[in-house]
Amino acid sequence: MSTVGSSTSSSSVTDNLSITKKQEANKTTNELGQAAFLELMITQMNNQNPLSPQDNTEFVAQLAQFSSVEGLERLNKSFNSFMSNNALQASSLVGRSVSVESDKSTLVSGGIVAGSTELTYPAKDMTMRIYDNAGALIQTIPVGEVPAGETVFRWDGQNLEVNGKLLDWEAGDDAAITGQYKFEITATQNGKAETLNTSLSANVNSVTIGENGKLILNLAGIGAVEADKVKQFN
Repeated sequence: MSTVGSSTSSSSVTDNLSITKKQEANKTTNELGQAAFLELMITQMNNQNPLSPQDNTEFVAQLAQFSSVEGLERLNKSFNSFMSNNALQASSLVGRSVSVESDKSTLVSGGIVAGSTELTYPAKDMTMRIYDNAGALIQTIPVGEVPAGETVFRWDGQNLEVNGKLLDWEAGDDAAITGQYKFEITATQNGKAETLNTSLSANVNSVTIGENGKLILNLAGIGAVEADKVKQFN
């Protein structure tokens, strides 16, 4: 009898150790694969009370719930991977120049401010006015006749190039110093004088990811701008 008791006790301890190891393994992985779930469900069906079988709809509900959770986990993993790749690609923009809708930009030493505006109709009297950071007018540049469509310009602090042509005007001897400037472009379109919207270049200082998952570019002299607001990568 003592031998049988010892054997039973030993078997009980072994079973307990086996159960403990399985529990630890489950805690470590912290997930149930689809194959394991199906195996568990089939075992549950095989061992159910034949006089009181479990409703099939309950099994279907369990499987649907499992599939839903598994799908969400996969979606989260895919989204996190997508955001990591996007952030990595966007980080390559740091130090580059992009164009966004703005009337202000920063002139750096030896650099230029690139910009553009859109005309619905041809204009004969386009004029650009440039103000310093204190709001003082430093240059008034008559551009003259411009066709409908996009007009692009480049300003180096002294001279203005419009649609690839350097304007012949009295720029003066003193070039503008580095700093932030405001650009105002006016033109008469279809008999109506207007102040036009402008897009200006700015350097990307850093890239962050917003709470909504969107990539945010922190632009010199402009501030935080969502990446999808960028009109052109220069």
